[in-house]
Order: sequence, then structure tokens, then C-alpha cells
Amino acid sequence: MGEPIKPNRRSTVFITLLASGIFLIGAGLIPLLINAQQKALESAVPIILPSTTNFAGPQLALTDVQGKPVSTGDYSRQVILVNNWATWCPSCVSEMPELQAYYDAHVTEGFAVIAINAGDPTDQVASFVNDHELTFPVWLDPHHESMGFFKNLDLPSSYVIDRTGIVRYAWMGEVNQATLEQYVTPLLEATK
Repeated sequence: MGEPIKPNRRSTVFITLLASGIFLIGAGLIPLLINAQQKALESAVPIILPSTTNFAGPQLALTDVQGKPVSTGDYSRQVILVNNWATWCPSCVSEMPELQAYYDAHVTEGFAVIAINAGDPTDQVASFVNDHELTFPVWLDPHHESMGFFKNLDLPSSYVIDRTGIVRYAWMGEVNQATLEQYVTPLLEATK
């Protein structure tokens, strides 16, 4: 067997410089790529689109935070967004300002949000309503009647009922004001 081939000094320097250059370029680009990816994720607003439905809305009779009896029948001829939620649910908490803003913008058009709490203690719900300055109706549902009617245990979940009592849309997950404007506002305008 012959003697191993020894690389000359020039090829060793070239390979070392090439490897160093590739490393430096990679090291410089990686933070830029990570930063660009983070910015894209931060600017991306997750949009959950509703499912189209067509069934009769619930006839729920519950109590509000003050202990007064309430019913979905009290809202006939209105467009209602029933929102099943809980104080321990991060997405539920996150969407409350969106629901409040949409409610504020459309309450005079015959729109109602009915936030139905899924089993939290009354004092905890009352504190949440006060702390978040919610002005739409908040109902207590200790036996999960609303979730049972809709056959959905996921939180948050929202259902839009038109003025004739038909459930037109269902959301599983957090809603936002832009999506509400896109889907609910036409129901308000079409049936004034």
C-alpha cells in the first residue's frame, strides 16, 4: 500500500476559509430567519370561521348573575349570540373584549350577546363580569344545559340565532370582531 495523500497547505487553507464562511453566513442568517418567523407569527391573527347551521334555537331558562330568572324567549325578534364560556378558559377570557365591542356597536340594532357560564361559582362569575366591565347579559348554567343542547362541551363556543329563532352559525373557539362583522352584521341588516 502506498503512502497516504497529504493535502497541501493551500487546499487546507481554502477548505478552512470556505467552511468558516459558510458557518458565518449561516450564523448571520439564522437569527434573521428566526426573527422574521416570530414577526410573522405575532402579526398573524387566527381567524376561526363559523359553520353554517339551520336548526331551531334552544329554549333555555336559567338565572343571571343577580339570581333573576331569564330565558331565551325574552329575546324574541332579536339576533342573539349565545356564548358558552368559563372563567378558567384563556380563549374565553381573550374573546370577551371582542364580544363587548361588537355588542356595544350593534345593541341598538336588536342584537344581544348572552354569555352562558359553564358552571363557575356565582361570586367568581360576578367578579369576572365586574372586572371586565361586561354590559351584556351573563347567565349561570351550573348543569350545562346550553352545552347539552348544542351537544358541544368545547369552550368557548358561540351560536348565532336569527330573529326567527333559527341557529344560523356555530363557532368552536375564539371569535373576533372582524369575523362577527362579516357574518352577524348581514343578519342584523337583512331582518330589520
